[in-house]
Amino acid sequence: MDSPAPNPSAAAQGIPQPLFLFALLYGGMTCIAGVLGAKQVALGPLAVEAGIFPFLMLVAISSAVAELYGRPVADRLVRFGFVPLITAILLTWLVIELPTDPGMYLPAQDAFPIILGQSGRLMVAGIAAYGVSMTLNVLIFSKLAGLGGRLVAVRGAIASMLSQVVDTLIFITIAFLGVRPIGNLILGQALAKVTLSIVLVPPLIALLVRLARRLG
Repeated sequence: MDSPAPNPSAAAQGIPQPLFLFALLYGGMTCIAGVLGAKQVALGPLAVEAGIFPFLMLVAISSAVAELYGRPVADRLVRFGFVPLITAILLTWLVIELPTDPGMYLPAQDAFPIILGQSGRLMVAGIAAYGVSMTLNVLIFSKLAGLGGRLVAVRGAIASMLSQVVDTLIFITIAFLGVRPIGNLILGQALAKVTLSIVLVPPLIALLVRLARRLG
């Protein structure tokens, strides 16, 4: 006897709408972070690569998912994030290697590989820093749950600050050790990321949690 066909609507109902939306946004942020990271921005006395903004979105989304659906779901979200991240890296490499149309706007021909091209060392550094720091963020945020649900923003800020320091250490060490002095670079980037973690992450988490509860 043939088994009954799956019910698409029933399958869709198995994933809460907020979680589905967060997963879509999360995947997009993993891809755009590398693109925006090509620009260094100045925020008053702080200088930081612009990829930190989508990366902090990843921090906020994973923390919100951990708060709403538990640490195991947030950990799975982080692991699944490797799929769009690595796919984007491979597709970017492929497009750069393909022959360029001679009719393409000449300044764009020169700028494209400069903006989007990365060495293998930078790619490995980005993947390693993402995996360790995001997993650590979810771990710390979840462990601090004993502080109480009303302190979601505080937990998020603490987890983000610590994970971003680790992210900086891993990325800069793998990417630049032996190529250039890294001490001041680590200090400057860590200070900028810690500051942005305090300013941006708590309101982002609060907004995402409130949005999810309203949708759910």
